[in-house]
Amino acid sequence: MAQPETIAEESLFATKRLFTILLITVTYLALSTLLIGFKTDQAWLALLFNTCYFASRISRKFITGFSIFIVFWVLFDFMKAFPNYLYNEVHIGSLYSAEKTIFGIHSGARLLTPNEYFVIHHRTWLDVLTGFFYLCWVPVPLGFAAWLFFRNREAFLQFALTFLLVNLIGFVNYYVYPAAPPWYVQQHGFDFIASTPGNTAGLERFDSYFNTGIFQGLYSKSSNVFAAMPSLHAAYPLIVLYYGWKYRLGWINLFFVTVMLGIWFSAVYNSHHYVLDVLAGITCAITGIYFFQWLLQRSERLQKWLRAYLRAIG
Repeated sequence: MAQPETIAEESLFATKRLFTILLITVTYLALSTLLIGFKTDQAWLALLFNTCYFASRISRKFITGFSIFIVFWVLFDFMKAFPNYLYNEVHIGSLYSAEKTIFGIHSGARLLTPNEYFVIHHRTWLDVLTGFFYLCWVPVPLGFAAWLFFRNREAFLQFALTFLLVNLIGFVNYYVYPAAPPWYVQQHGFDFIASTPGNTAGLERFDSYFNTGIFQGLYSKSSNVFAAMPSLHAAYPLIVLYYGWKYRLGWINLFFVTVMLGIWFSAVYNSHHYVLDVLAGITCAITGIYFFQWLLQRSERLQKWLRAYLRAIG
């Protein structure tokens, strides 16, 4: 939200900054209300940003850096106002058939998709384990980003921008190729139903086991049911692993590998993604990582902008 400029030794409540942040906050809340309706999440986000921005100089630098992630969240949230199924045909049966043809599993006389196989052969210990892996989807990237912020601001900035770029690539693909998740076929067949709400699918077993509504709460806020390909769940841990490897974090990369493989398996096991979705997410991450590194080496404008942003958060 904040502009990348040097944070000078001036009052935290300088008039120009107060006016700018107030304008940004009001504009965000007004747009949110107009496009998708007012929600308490939006108010909490605005409060968090303003509190961090005016609490202290270090918290201002921190939230200025994390504004990149806020941009991602706002764009993701605003996608509710522009459902991708309004722009292109939703792929349901064709994607299901491709998954079964390429990755089908024979079970008796039937050929099943991996998702269908795990619906029949799920285990309680896997329900619990995969639920925990899926909960790492956002906390691990954000936790890693916070760690980088306090250890290496340049690495943090590159990671955050790569994260944003991969999401933008994924969002574009959602509109080019709207796709239904496996649980949609399991519950609704191959007919397109635009008003279908988000669903916990196999993760409901995790909620039931712990008698909680964690995943129910998360998926009730889904921006778009028909955005299964690429799986950004699969993309995020690969970005984390790349930067963990790039900056030689040693044994912690074993943790990142475990989380990455766990999320990939969980996505399929719990019927949120096909294997094809996961592979598309991996491709999306690799494309974003490569393209950002390519720009970093060749774009003087990007380098100049990065130096300015680093001064703002350094």
